[in-house]
Amino acid sequence: MILKKDIEEILGNAMSSGGDFAEIFLEDTVKNTIKMTNNIIHEANTGRIHGAGIRICRGIDNVYVYTNDTTLKSLIDTARKGAMAIGDLKSKNIKVPLTRRLIKDRHKAVVLPSAIVNSKKVDVMKEVNSGLVEYSENIKQSKVYFMDSDQKIMIANSNGLITTDRRVRNHMLLISKACKGKDMEIAYEIFGGRGFEVFDSLNLRDAGKNVSRIACNLLNAENCPSGKMPVVIGKGSGGVLFHEACGHLIEATRVANGSSIFSNRLGEKIASDKVTAIDDGTLCSEWGSANIDDEGVKTRKNILIQDGILKNYLVDRVNGRRLGLEANGCARRESYRYAPTSRMSNTYIAPGEDEEKDIISSVENGLYAKRMGGGSVNTLTGEFSFVIMEGYTINNGKIDRPVKGGTISGVGQEVLMKIDMVSKELELAKGMCGAVSGSIPTSSGQPMVRVSEITVCER
Repeated sequence: MILKKDIEEILGNAMSSGGDFAEIFLEDTVKNTIKMTNNIIHEANTGRIHGAGIRICRGIDNVYVYTNDTTLKSLIDTARKGAMAIGDLKSKNIKVPLTRRLIKDRHKAVVLPSAIVNSKKVDVMKEVNSGLVEYSENIKQSKVYFMDSDQKIMIANSNGLITTDRRVRNHMLLISKACKGKDMEIAYEIFGGRGFEVFDSLNLRDAGKNVSRIACNLLNAENCPSGKMPVVIGKGSGGVLFHEACGHLIEATRVANGSSIFSNRLGEKIASDKVTAIDDGTLCSEWGSANIDDEGVKTRKNILIQDGILKNYLVDRVNGRRLGLEANGCARRESYRYAPTSRMSNTYIAPGEDEEKDIISSVENGLYAKRMGGGSVNTLTGEFSFVIMEGYTINNGKIDRPVKGGTISGVGQEVLMKIDMVSKELELAKGMCGAVSGSIPTSSGQPMVRVSEITVCER
């Protein structure tokens, strides 16, 4: 992207006002989007994101500046502007020698999406759409969005690091709208992976049918019961509850400024003995994985909660300074326009020892939240509320009638304490997570779990 000697000069200028750490993040990304509604392509775009962000630190103070002009002159000017925000410029630049570090790519795309012509991508979209619309005459609208990105980055810092990485991803968003009379229900799902080869392993038509099945089931479902009851949360997408209600509260972004209920609580019991929670950015070719994070630190497997005990936070460099903790490979950002901060990658509750059939049969009367939708959480109190996309009553230890319009709510730590059964089968679900450093790809998941008691409400 740019010569090493020029990077050294840029970092030297960034350090010229007394900063004790400087970093540059260069990015060149190409993104493609194709949108289809009711089997008709109505949008096809290609865009490029190109630029650089420079961060300068002095103690716990830091400044972040960026530009889409990556000429040497522009980058030096940008670095000096950032330096002036940290302190008074000195006449002499700091020497910053760099040593190149090569990264082994553990998440290669076998077939680059950029090598696939749009007509082939459209063929895949139409196959999925066939499954969406043929499931039922009640499907009145179908949408399929295909998106791919190829991100090339270079990261260098005043500690002497210079390294590069490439992240390739592609995915489809499926949306099915079912209508009957005045009633309307919507279901959605995301499929994807690193390379275009991921779609070869999917039965595309069946994938579409399953999304429409959920939408149609909702049309005929009863209203969700309300009250406090035992709830079984399904594997895969059920992990979004942990992601939102607990995962964000363990990110140093919130922990360092005291806006998390888990601040200053390392070593304390915050969940039942059944709960071990992990964030692992190294999982081979998983949706949220990377070779290095967006500060150039190698990703790793971080055990956050072990047998109910809070063991680790997700820590980036800046918040690590505030907490006195080492960065652990979780700094992420949407693009060069955002300063990196601690974010999740692939976050999940580890498998337990229970059988799924035993979890269901253990509930006399309750709810099975098979698939979760979106939600929200108050990081200061831990209070959350989540939509149940696909739910069923449980009666006499058996899955019974479908229900709609349900939400589950509570306080994150209280719910973690009430998880009393965890199955053996782990499943991850793909998604996008939005926060202070932008929207990033993440996976969240879990085995099937039972919460002994939680509040269920009708929307």
